[in-house]
Amino acid sequence: MNPAGVSYALLAYGAWGLVPVYWKWLTHIAAPELLSHRVLWTVVVCSLLLTGLRRWNEVRDSLSGRRERLVLIAAALLLGSNWLVFLWAVANDQIIATSLGYYLNPLFSVVLAVALLGERLRRVQGIAVAIAAMGVLVLVIDHGGLPWVSLALAATFGLYGFAHKVTSVRPIPRLWIETTVLAPLGAGFLLFFLEPPGGALMTEPSGIRALMIGAGPVTALPLLWFASAARRLPLSTLGLFQYIAPTISLLIAVFVYDEAFTRAHGIAFSCIWLALGIYTWDSVRDARQREGAPGTA
Repeated sequence: MNPAGVSYALLAYGAWGLVPVYWKWLTHIAAPELLSHRVLWTVVVCSLLLTGLRRWNEVRDSLSGRRERLVLIAAALLLGSNWLVFLWAVANDQIIATSLGYYLNPLFSVVLAVALLGERLRRVQGIAVAIAAMGVLVLVIDHGGLPWVSLALAATFGLYGFAHKVTSVRPIPRLWIETTVLAPLGAGFLLFFLEPPGGALMTEPSGIRALMIGAGPVTALPLLWFASAARRLPLSTLGLFQYIAPTISLLIAVFVYDEAFTRAHGIAFSCIWLALGIYTWDSVRDARQREGAPGTA
């Protein structure tokens, strides 16, 4: 296993797991305002990266086809929706719900592959999805309604990932395009819906303003680390690291922010952890079989 690839994967997923702490420092600012700053400062950081890496040509090539443009616009809207729900959830003490959503994401992606690509579920995959559904049902019964934060995060991120299965755009150009699509909405909100224009960036102390501007690097750098890991590690290996982020978030929610981890949460998470274990085992086994099959080398 490539040590540099492992290091980059740990950096990326570790940063994503810890990011609720960053947004907790800004919970007195409304989620739409934070989203606007996150979008705009990410555009700035990605622009600097594209300039430094001399990769603006990739942006131009990515936008050359009408189909690619439409997919990237759809991806931008999904990403913006995912970020908005996440920011709202962190501000409203629902980090456990965000953790659950990102645990559900791999299983939701399997369902999407069946529904949108016509793929057939392997028997073991079907069992994993059914067990995860039982976990969600426990929360529905306990809460008296759908765990909408978790499902919204799983759905938007799952669809976002699906959108990029049909494009070949690399991560940094892709993020620049997506945040640039959202930038007019963010700028419009800051200029025309807040008083004074610019909102907290004009009124908060310098430390808070620095945190708001820091949303750009906090968003872009883990993606760059992830891209570096993806170049060095097999996809099946990289997939095992994805559970680091929601695990860190769950631990932070319970032990740092004292969010209530109820009996229903325990049953639901146990079902989903079991489902993920079964799904991961089946995926690794299938990947090894494919690698060992004649003609696949």
